[in-house]
This record gives sequence, structure tokens and C-alpha cells, in this order.
Amino acid sequence: QVQLVESGGGLVQAGGSLRLSCAASGHTFGTYVMAWFRQAPGKEREFVSVIRWSGSVQYYADSVKGRFTISRDNAKNTVYLQMNSLKPEDTAVYYCAARGGSYYRTNPSEYDYWGQGTQVTVSS
Repeated sequence: QVQLVESGGGLVQAGGSLRLSCAASGHTFGTYVMAWFRQAPGKEREFVSVIRWSGSVQYYADSVKGRFTISRDNAKNTVYLQMNSLKPEDTAVYYCAARGGSYYRTNPSEYDYWGQGTQVTVSS
């Protein structure tokens, strides 16, 4: 079992930055693939970024590539999402998710554990 708690969301102007954190419980955190998804009002949950257990492989949605950076600290059981050059279209609730195994996936249905989400609002 893994419990996830996100933090770091807030209101920021376009062009600004935020850093999201996802703290995980469970001694096997280091074996999980971790991902960030987001969901805007009236839209489906969409993939943002994923990182494998070792941190050696990261993958990003085209919409955030070059602006967002995912990282993890297995010693702290925490995964991060550094978001730079934010745009109004980045406004959404951001969710942290975890899945077992070593293969990353971009479909939210393939993730076993979810946090409660943190709101990110980017004003124009």
C-alpha cells in the first residue's frame, strides 16, 4: 500500500514557476513508477510526466516538455514536479500517482494509487 499526499499548488501569474511535491508512505516507494497527471474543469484527466523508480528515465507530455521537470528522492519518499514558464492552460488539479513494476504508462487507469490532488491556477 502506498499513500500519496501532494503539496505546492497555488496561484501564479503566467510565466511564473511552482514546484509540486508528492510525499509517499510505504517502505517500497523506491520500487514504484511515479507520475503526475492533471485535470482541468470539464476535461478528462491527462498525463503530464512520469519517472521510473531509479530516476533514470523520465517522460513528458508534449504540452509540458521543456517547461516541466520531474524528479524523485527515494530517500525522502518524495517525487517533485518543477513547473516553469507556466501558462493559463496549465491551470488544473494536479495529481500524483504510483504504479508497481518498472514500465511507465501514460494511461491513468494503469495506476494503482492516487493522491488527493493540488490546485494550480495560472492567471494571464
